[in-house]
Amino acid sequence: MKLLHIISTPRGDASNTLKVSAAFLEAFAGTRKDWTMDTLDLFKEELPRVTAGVAQGKYGLLAGKDPVGDVKREWEAVRRHIERFLAADAYLLSVPMWNFGIPYALKHYIDVIVQPKYLFRYTASGPEGLVKGRRMVVITSRGGDYSTDAFRKFDMQEPYLRMVFGFVGITDMRFINAQPMDAMGPDARDKKIAEARALAEKIAQDDIE
Repeated sequence: MKLLHIISTPRGDASNTLKVSAAFLEAFAGTRKDWTMDTLDLFKEELPRVTAGVAQGKYGLLAGKDPVGDVKREWEAVRRHIERFLAADAYLLSVPMWNFGIPYALKHYIDVIVQPKYLFRYTASGPEGLVKGRRMVVITSRGGDYSTDAFRKFDMQEPYLRMVFGFVGITDMRFINAQPMDAMGPDARDKKIAEARALAEKIAQDDIE
């Protein structure tokens, strides 16, 4: 069994998100000795560009045709990332909120891997996600508190991630939102990180089977 940890912050040890993720990973490793960990840092990984050739391959797949020739060569890096994603049995996403949404590196990664035939297909009754029976935990940190009625409408991070990964078949998703990290000062930040870490430990121990 394999857990794929997808990191979409460039801040390393200074990241509030990764402080919470560290608690999850420690608890997870402590209770699941038979699992392996695969870490994909999107700010260190050279992701393939979504070129005209890659787009041509995607539309070919939508028409039921596999990439060939130069298009196939461009698709090799895309296919490797798709296979790495599909090789996992569960996922941990470390995602800070940037401008109410997700960091550009994660959007780039999503645009690379969410491809027809591999992660979804169209049927007579509509689209069908092909990544089924897997769980995802998403750990976020936000500068403000977007859990209140007044600010929930600005949260374009969680709804988007639920939508796009739900589209490919992952409907069992748990979110741990550390907030606010900036708006209420350092004492409030430290308290919220501690609360998020405690929840992350509980989910790591109880929820991933």
